[in-house]
Amino acid sequence: MRRRKTETGWSKINGMRLCVFLLLSALLPPSSLAALDRGADGKFHQRRSAHFRLLQDVDIDHRTGRGGSRQFEQAVIEALEDAFRQVHKKLDIRPRGAVDVVVYDPAVFDGTYSDQFRFSTVGFYDGVIHVRGDVEVNRRLVRTLHHEYFHAALDAVSARGHVPAWLNEGLAEWFENLAIGKRRLSSAEYAYLSQANRLDRWVPLSVLSQPTFAGLDNESATLAYLQSYAMIEYLVRHHGEHRLRRFMRKLVRGARLEWLLKREYRVSLAELEANLRAEL
Repeated sequence: MRRRKTETGWSKINGMRLCVFLLLSALLPPSSLAALDRGADGKFHQRRSAHFRLLQDVDIDHRTGRGGSRQFEQAVIEALEDAFRQVHKKLDIRPRGAVDVVVYDPAVFDGTYSDQFRFSTVGFYDGVIHVRGDVEVNRRLVRTLHHEYFHAALDAVSARGHVPAWLNEGLAEWFENLAIGKRRLSSAEYAYLSQANRLDRWVPLSVLSQPTFAGLDNESATLAYLQSYAMIEYLVRHHGEHRLRRFMRKLVRGARLEWLLKREYRVSLAELEANLRAEL
C-alpha cells in the first residue's frame, strides 16, 4: 500500500513515497473484478495488453473531454508494460499470467479504502493492483504503478513470506525511483537517514525483517521504507545490478536469505546494515 503525500514533515522531501505492501489472507477471486463494475458514473472500461488486464473508471471523461478515458487507459497500460520490462530485464522476474489492475476515480478510491488502512493510500496490492487514479498519468501515478507491479511480480514467483519486508519494499522503492530516472538517494533522503542514525532512531533489523510494515506508526514506517531503499541502493552502488539480478534469481528459487547474502555479497544482514550506517 502506498501512502498519499501530505505537505508537512518528511513528506515535503522530494522523491519519497511511502507504500505498505499487505499480504492479505485471501486473494480476490476472478469474479471480484466483475463485481467492481461500479465507478463514479457506474461503470469501468476494460482493456487488455500483453501482460495486464485493466479496469479503468471512465468518469475521467468528464474532466478531460471526449476520449480522455481511452487516452488515459493507454498511458496507464504503457506505464505498466514499462514496469514489466524493467523488472524482467533487471531481475529476470515475470508473472506467468496477466496481472489484474484496477484504476479508480479518486473520490471512489478514497471513499472505499480510506477506513481500511492505517495510512491514507494511493495504491496497494492484494492479488490485484488497486490504484487511485488522476486526470493524467503523472509522475506520482507512474511511480505507484511501478511500485505495485513489482509487488505483483514478486508475489507471482516467490513463496509467501519468503522475502522480508526490507527487501520487498526496498526493491519496490528502487523500481519506482528508476521509473522517473532517479538512481541514488537524494540529498534530503541522505540527510534524513544520517539524522536518524546519529540520534539512534534507526528502525531495527528485527522490524525490517517482518513480512510487512503495516503495523508501524507513520514516523517509523517512513524511516523503515527509506532504510530499505537505502540498503538496496547500497548493494547496487557497490556491487552492480548484475549481482542483484543473480541474487534475486536464486532467492525466488528458494535459497535462504542469510546464506545467499553471504555467498553473493560476503556480508550478513547485520553487516550490510552496519556498512550502510558507517557510510552515513
